Amino acid sequence: MVSLAERSRQEEQMDAPGLDPAIYEQVLHDLARVNRWTFTAWPTIAFLNRAVGEARRFRLLDVGFGDGDILRAIGRWAVRKGIDAELVGVDLNEKSLAAARSATPPGMEIDYRAGDYLDQPERFDFIISSQVTHHMTDAQLMTFLRHMEAQARMGWLVCDLHRHRFAYQGFPLLARLLRVHRIVREDGQLSIARAFRPAEWRELLVQAGIAPDQVRIVRRFAFRLCLERVRGSPAA
Repeated sequence: MVSLAERSRQEEQMDAPGLDPAIYEQVLHDLARVNRWTFTAWPTIAFLNRAVGEARRFRLLDVGFGDGDILRAIGRWAVRKGIDAELVGVDLNEKSLAAARSATPPGMEIDYRAGDYLDQPERFDFIISSQVTHHMTDAQLMTFLRHMEAQARMGWLVCDLHRHRFAYQGFPLLARLLRVHRIVREDGQLSIARAFRPAEWRELLVQAGIAPDQVRIVRRFAFRLCLERVRGSPAA
């Protein structure tokens, strides 16, 4: 039996730079389908409901947007709330652009970009990521936490998997039921093994120079761990 006492450092197949673009796009769409069945957008919407307050507009950056499903969920939520949301996604993998754009309905204004979040020219009210931080190296994660704390005016959110035995053992069953691509089946379990636990997040916040009492660490359905930082007012 695989031990989950410590994080796995094994590389995921979907992160391989030479992965065929067509396969990569299929993997992203299948991951988005898994996300729908596991209510992955809900923690982000719960955070925004709490963090937006009375603001009627905000600018948000989603780091590592993948298929773009989280940004689309935010867009639909903002329309229902009557909020003017300027939504930007940035992903290091250029192949994500085609996948996200093909899945986004005409008229839904989301600015998908390929590149590094550190290179974006504007300031954002919110910076978020969903199931991205477990892909980062230790150094990349420290840079990301510090950047969000320094740059996100109203707050930031990290939503990622919870390294939990039940989730690890249960994911293959869900993957078989949904008939997802082999890479999704295999990487899904590995992603859980690469993810963090609450005590580890608290230690990482301290290492990043962020007071843990300023960040709420919340367990969300299904087997998600969220770091929620709320503060400030919207950008001009």
